[in-house]
Amino acid sequence: MTKLIAILNVIAWSGFWAFGYIALTSRDLSDGQLMMAALLAFAGLILGIFAYLKLVRAAEASGYAKKSNQLDAAAREKAHAQGS
Repeated sequence: MTKLIAILNVIAWSGFWAFGYIALTSRDLSDGQLMMAALLAFAGLILGIFAYLKLVRAAEASGYAKKSNQLDAAAREKAHAQGS
């Protein structure tokens, strides 16, 4: 499943950069074409971020990447109590 998400991630970011470039630099597009390029770029951005976050979670869960340094609620409350 992670390979499928990784492929989706690459395609989404490629779409974001390609259609974003078209939307920003092309001078001879009609308003409808410009809006479609901008919407496709936005869809690529949202899908790319979503897929990237899924991949990060999967990497942390599998042990491939080390977990983030987040404290649990009890440790966080203890640290706040010691700081004040």
